Amino acid sequence: MNDDADPDHPDTFTVDAEGGRADRVLTRHFPGASRRRMAELFAAGAVRVHGRVVKKGDFLDPGAEVTLTATPAGGEDLRAQPDPAAAARLRVVHVDDELVVVDKPAGMPSQPLRAGERGTAANGVVALYPECAGASDDARDGGLVHRLDIGTSGALAAARTRAAWLRLRRAFGDGQVTKEYLALTYGAPIAAECLAPLAQRGRKVAVDHAEGLPAHTMFEVVQKLGDWRLVRCRAVTGRMHQIRAHLAHCGAPIAGDALYGGPALPGLEGFFLHAAKLALPRDGGAPLIVDVPLPADRRALIGTLTG
Repeated sequence: MNDDADPDHPDTFTVDAEGGRADRVLTRHFPGASRRRMAELFAAGAVRVHGRVVKKGDFLDPGAEVTLTATPAGGEDLRAQPDPAAAARLRVVHVDDELVVVDKPAGMPSQPLRAGERGTAANGVVALYPECAGASDDARDGGLVHRLDIGTSGALAAARTRAAWLRLRRAFGDGQVTKEYLALTYGAPIAAECLAPLAQRGRKVAVDHAEGLPAHTMFEVVQKLGDWRLVRCRAVTGRMHQIRAHLAHCGAPIAGDALYGGPALPGLEGFFLHAAKLALPRDGGAPLIVDVPLPADRRALIGTLTG
């Protein structure tokens, strides 16, 4: 599930002082994981150092930072468990027989990455709608059909049936889903769109014209706020940190997004990126359009900039 991956919540660790073959390093770090699961991680290209895929026989130097794009735990170990406390932090903005759309607060991960983890949107969704737990391929997703970064607030959709999950995942893969975000940026983007390809480099992504994946974001300045701009962003593709990286590349980093050079803004906790709209295709009818307004604290912050 590449769409809006949640890499601010990664399984990242530093190679111990012994170093050595990658498979042995991982076995030391995850002593409870099975050999089969470790082999699957390497076969899937899920073990990376500085964005480079690592093979099991590769030598890892002490101190190297290893990032896993999947967890060494098994599927059932990671199944999103109902969490009423997480559910209380979600606001349901749409529900029907096939899917539910919730308003995820900033600071909440989309799904668990470790066995027994609570506090994620997926935990909250399955507490509210238990049937979502069996809808998705990945047990940790709790029916989610896409993901948002921890720091991103707003619209997050989950399927209530297996058939709906398959249909919506195809729609995301085929570019049939419209995703619009609001970002507060320092300055305005230098272009109305960005097509720079992106490649993962540890905890972040970088523009890489040689090995990067295609990525496309469109921008529109909707409000000028002194040195700041409120920018509507349409994500045509769904790469890791796509909007954050593309805005920074176009000279307009997001407020508070230190990872991509965004300056701090007094009164802002985290960074300012909000999933404001989802347009999802429906069988035999007009798309379902869900609008999620900015959180109250973000609206209040904008008010201080205009005053």
